Amino acid sequence: MDAYGGQRTQGERDAITVEIGYALCSAAFAAAVLFGAVAGPAYLFGLTGGVRGMLVGAGAVVAVVVFFVRVVSVLVRFTRAGQPSQPGRTRPDS
Repeated sequence: MDAYGGQRTQGERDAITVEIGYALCSAAFAAAVLFGAVAGPAYLFGLTGGVRGMLVGAGAVVAVVVFFVRVVSVLVRFTRAGQPSQPGRTRPDS
């Protein structure tokens, strides 16, 4: 991408699209796993009342936080990763 606000190439747009998809999918997976880990015992052990509500609520909060942290971290890492100036050349002495 041009540092001065120029047009993005099709390859750059595709890379951004793939990275956004990866960020959303990996974040959803991580959030689901953590929700299951926190709220799962409430269903597994048949808890009722306030304890069950507390575990489900805590699981939902943890899942939302992890989702957003994962999306932001993946996208920030992508924007900081420098693309090689010449595709296919990864070593500086090439």
